[in-house]
Amino acid sequence: MNTKKYLFSIVLLLVVLGACKKDNFNDTSFVSSAAAPDKLSALFDITQDNTGLVTITPNGEGAVTYDVYFGDGTTTAATIDAGKSVQHTYAEGVYNVKLVGHSINGKTTEATQQLTVSFRAPENLQANVAIDNANNFKVNVSATADYETLFKVYFGDGGVNEVPVSFNEGQTVSHVYTAVGTYTVKVVALSGGAATTEVTKDITIVDPVLLPLDFESPTLNYSFTDFAGGGVTVIDNPQKSGIDMSNKVGKMVKSAGQTYGGSLIHLDQNIDFSTNKVFRMKVYSPRVGAKVLLKVENASDGSINYEKEVTTTKANEWEDLAFDYSGIDASKNYNNIVLIFDNGTMGDGSANFTWLFDDIRQTNTLPSNQLSLPVTFDDPNVTYTTTDFGNAQTVDAVDPTNSNNKVKKTTKVNGAETWAGTTLGAGVGFQNKFAFTSTNAKMTVRVYSPAAGVDVKLKVEDHTDPTKSVETDVLTTVANGWETLTFNFANQSSGTAALNLAYNYDMVSIFFDFGTAGSGKVFYWDDVALATEANTLGLPLDFESTTLNYAFTDFGGGNVTVIDNPEKSSIDVSNKVGKMVKNTDQTYGGSYITLDNPIDFSTKKTMTMKVYSPRAGAKVLLKVENLTDGGISYEKEVSTTMANAWEELTFDYSTIDASKSYQKVVLIFDNGTMGDGSANFTWLFDDISLN
Repeated sequence: MNTKKYLFSIVLLLVVLGACKKDNFNDTSFVSSAAAPDKLSALFDITQDNTGLVTITPNGEGAVTYDVYFGDGTTTAATIDAGKSVQHTYAEGVYNVKLVGHSINGKTTEATQQLTVSFRAPENLQANVAIDNANNFKVNVSATADYETLFKVYFGDGGVNEVPVSFNEGQTVSHVYTAVGTYTVKVVALSGGAATTEVTKDITIVDPVLLPLDFESPTLNYSFTDFAGGGVTVIDNPQKSGIDMSNKVGKMVKSAGQTYGGSLIHLDQNIDFSTNKVFRMKVYSPRVGAKVLLKVENASDGSINYEKEVTTTKANEWEDLAFDYSGIDASKNYNNIVLIFDNGTMGDGSANFTWLFDDIRQTNTLPSNQLSLPVTFDDPNVTYTTTDFGNAQTVDAVDPTNSNNKVKKTTKVNGAETWAGTTLGAGVGFQNKFAFTSTNAKMTVRVYSPAAGVDVKLKVEDHTDPTKSVETDVLTTVANGWETLTFNFANQSSGTAALNLAYNYDMVSIFFDFGTAGSGKVFYWDDVALATEANTLGLPLDFESTTLNYAFTDFGGGNVTVIDNPEKSSIDVSNKVGKMVKNTDQTYGGSYITLDNPIDFSTKKTMTMKVYSPRAGAKVLLKVENLTDGGISYEKEVSTTMANAWEELTFDYSTIDASKSYQKVVLIFDNGTMGDGSANFTWLFDDISLN
């Protein structure tokens, strides 16, 4: 009888889904592949009138109905839909209530939970109220008691009409406060009788002032203590430009008082100098040559201190100053930061004695006036100076596709010279000579161009001798999208000097839309690097290496080989590509490749892959797995939009658990559909990348 009922429910559900959106729900394979229910539990809510009436609300993942066995000798189970409750009257006692969850395809899972029914007041109530280790605004509550059936907790921030949260013994409930302060948390234990037992605990929510100091938190109290004419306030950033686009900054006004006038801020935790012994601070100075002193001291004993002073090199522009603390005694405690501008000079409160400052932080490296490869524009410890010529205009910018990625933006303004461009390392060169060899003289640059077919020239030269240079050109192939251009200086531009490995190439210039006068086109660029052939198998996978072993492991009828690219066109003109043929075996047939090292998802969480599909609408699943535990995995599926043409598919991995290790890349085409090995089930793929 129950089987018929479940089959009827499934059929009815499919009919409803089909009626709601027939075109989108004609694939019912998800029904057969649905997992068994998981994480079954029940909430018991007993009326406090000595009747023993208990409301039972089952919960779980993947269950559409539940059977509830009351555990008191009642022979018939109650069957209810997910989200519903059932009531049952008990005598006093302890009962094992059994739950059976049913999935949409009839799979079942059982769980048993103990229920105590008592008409006496709960005793020995113990409540655990603790601030979460990872979130200063979050509190976790659990409780135990004798003779209780249910707990209710009031978190103390809901006013007189606060609605309590119910939970059972063995469960933990959490609450996130929206403001700092002291709150009274009340836990009430209920039984089946009218009497209850309660306990209250005060919890104090604080937001500690810690490094780094960026002045952006709406809850922190950035309380500075001024002295001798110094005055600090936190204000809206009036100079959003260059390296500081933040909303809030500190403002120091040095008025008449003492020549050492300044201000200090107390941190709620000692500064850790065990590894990071360089302080960095962004400063906007009214003049070049202003002295900036950054001092740390013990809050209780000012004689325990350390200080460094540096001088500004820019006027009316943000710069990142570095303070070398390598000589500090790291065994001492320091929890005050003291700032003094122009120590030894009396201030007058004017604009000439007004500074902005921001992002006080620790690092372990000192800055250098010289760049080194690769150039990512992301390191806050590096000043990425560019020098324009020919009326090109280059500024700091953010990636138009990823606001967390810092890039350069070059505009070839109307009327700019045909040879307009931008130089990295002008006047000083890079720290080291570019490591070109007879077998590898290539550099790569990621470029976001407004059009395909645009000529991009890259030139390297000796910064001390412009006659020693070599240049080469590449055409863009993507419009309004990122691509990595590879410049091979062994193939220099026609009419220019040839590569000479004896030269000290240590400066690089890029020319967008070379040979064409400026018309306002805008280009973004990033990741200037030396192109070297990796000795390890990792992302990106472009199948071009002559030494790496691109060994795929096939399963379920999938079959991958690396072949010469039979479809050199559009966005993929590379020599080698992957080829997937899905044969008859399993609907999930695919293949995977094991990388030499885990994929780093700490900052980059978008996967891309170029695909040449026999038809539009083919599903492409890209999955990553742990090396030894397939249960640790993450996957995304997208559909092709083109037939018999290359397109780049994007897989959003923004919610992946980056703390886990993923070393396998799994590909399944048309998951859920049986392949037949024909051309209709043959795909090409290339350039699997993490962006």
